[in-house]
Amino acid sequence: MTVLSRIAAVFAALLIALPAAAQVPVRASSPDGLVVVEVGLDGDGRAAYAVSRKGKPIITPSRLGFLFTDVAKIDRSLAITGQETRDFDQTWQQPWGEWSKIRNHYRELKIQFKETKGLGRVFTVTFRIYDDGVGFRYDFPDQPNMHHANIAEELTEFAFAQDGTAWWKPAFLWNREEYLYNKTALSAIGTADTPVSIKLADGTHVALHEAALVDYSGMAVARTEGNTLRAQLTPGAGGPKVVKHGAWTTPWRTLIIADNAAGLYMSHLMLNLNEPNKLGDMSWFKPGKFVGVWWNMIKGEWTWARGPRHGATNEHVKRYIDFAAAQGIPQVLVEGWNVGWDGDWFGNGWDMDFAKPVEDFDADMLAAYAKKKGVRLIGHHETGGAASHYENQFDTAFKFAADHGYMVVKTGYVTDAGQIERVDADGTKYREWHEGQWMSNHLIRVAEAAYKYRIAIDSHEPIKGTGLQRTWPNWVAREGMRGMEYNSWAGKNPPEHEANIVFTRMLEGPMDFTPGVLSLTGENGSAILSTEAKQLALYVVIYSPVVMAADTPENYAQHMPAFKFIRDVATDWDETRVLNGEIGDYVTIARKERGGQTWFLGAVGDEQARTVAFALDFLTPGKRYVAEIYRDGDDADYRTEKRHAMVIEQRPVTAKDSMTLRLAPGGGAAVRFWLVK
Repeated sequence: MTVLSRIAAVFAALLIALPAAAQVPVRASSPDGLVVVEVGLDGDGRAAYAVSRKGKPIITPSRLGFLFTDVAKIDRSLAITGQETRDFDQTWQQPWGEWSKIRNHYRELKIQFKETKGLGRVFTVTFRIYDDGVGFRYDFPDQPNMHHANIAEELTEFAFAQDGTAWWKPAFLWNREEYLYNKTALSAIGTADTPVSIKLADGTHVALHEAALVDYSGMAVARTEGNTLRAQLTPGAGGPKVVKHGAWTTPWRTLIIADNAAGLYMSHLMLNLNEPNKLGDMSWFKPGKFVGVWWNMIKGEWTWARGPRHGATNEHVKRYIDFAAAQGIPQVLVEGWNVGWDGDWFGNGWDMDFAKPVEDFDADMLAAYAKKKGVRLIGHHETGGAASHYENQFDTAFKFAADHGYMVVKTGYVTDAGQIERVDADGTKYREWHEGQWMSNHLIRVAEAAYKYRIAIDSHEPIKGTGLQRTWPNWVAREGMRGMEYNSWAGKNPPEHEANIVFTRMLEGPMDFTPGVLSLTGENGSAILSTEAKQLALYVVIYSPVVMAADTPENYAQHMPAFKFIRDVATDWDETRVLNGEIGDYVTIARKERGGQTWFLGAVGDEQARTVAFALDFLTPGKRYVAEIYRDGDDADYRTEKRHAMVIEQRPVTAKDSMTLRLAPGGGAAVRFWLVK
């Protein structure tokens, strides 16, 4: 008996008496036929779906349904009343991104359900089946017995067919997304935020996540028994976790399925499940790098608040503008420039005014000075979690930014999880979660308000990424993970961190990781657990269209040979290829600059010394290139002062060649391939 036959037999044993057309599970496959979805009902009329790939089960029959706070759950006494399939194949252009063109090719299966008892509610589950995975969502039409839905929880399950190794971070803890990834057995997962990346026992890799998180609560997952995970929605301020009216849909629940870790990253499934650009022209946005009045605050040497160590002074900002102009860096971030930072602003941002500079930050003069130098400032809107207070300032804040030539604004929501401050029109106050339904809508309102003034948003302490940059393409980056700032403080990120997040957090989309601290020192002179070459590699490995050179001008002056790579590396790409990698161990990524012929490559490892080897067949055949290599020195080691040891060398290469790079403990390598004319 084949695997598919076994799955069908499980469903057949559970089927209730239905019309003849529904006596066997509904089945559809991906365009290449390798990924198969089957949906059926058990003897109590409970719906379940299963997924297989290459004839092997990935997800065994898994329940579907909802709990509500005020009416009976949707779980049993269901009938399948109809089904539809269609094929879709289209290629679309990204205004910016890791690939200039993306193919969206899937087979869609829609299955209509109706309750045979009780309220007689109807809904559809839509599956989009790709060659590299599956996305599915619930669609509810407006109907008399469900015009208003108070959702307590989803009953959506993911019953994996076998155990494996899982990489996951905990959900619903105080520090939002800022947790290191656990590596455990799949069967040992607790309550995990998504994405959850899994290497099944047979070597198949699966990433469980969601796409198009709009007007809904973010989904975590919790293990129920064995290898089964069940959806856990982020709480709201009230009883229901999600409130819907009229017709509504859920986000897509997504499963990327690949032979290896590289295949997880190379998938476009999540982006493709989002709606096309709703905003319009994005030609005004130019990807690029920035420096900033920031790292000295992170190290505790300067302050955001006014006083003798204030960072955002005219003198400091002009020096950063001068450095950026001299080095061809197009933008300068300034934090702590506005009224509101004095005193205890953590979780208390009601004094923040995003159109009122402090007295030692002359916004008009600095904007004019930057413009004369060919540089733009990046604004910073730290809300301290006072999200409604921020919404009250949208027009004044973004007009101020536009009037001063800003193209990008970095937003922040620094407060503990569950402590976002929301105030309704009637003055009623609530406390919301960063990944709750209200915040999912708030952050879209931010993007739309900013777009009116041609401003792009880089959001920190954000909701997770679910591909919304396709629909709102001025939402260009977000934080949402332990970035470089954690390397300044106690409890630093371990050397494996970046090799972990490439195959976990980076599946969400662009991340403002703030790399490039070539001094390799944090607060009080503490050592960052990295080599200098690895800091360069991060510009290729961790993608963002707005990427920071996070160290100070004074520190860069002492590392100018290495800084040359930071100057040269592109930030917008025509093509990306993951050449090799294992989750948490190492990864090598090559990217081709948008509209050009130059390729850049980055490789990072973990705490072990290792060697990575790869073919250069991504280069154009028949052409000659020069490879400019920035690699760890032979004695480089993140644990010693030799972490700065680096070799810069050049060699001729072609697409027929291969390359081997040694990565030191905590190390990495960066390469620029330019075409020989």
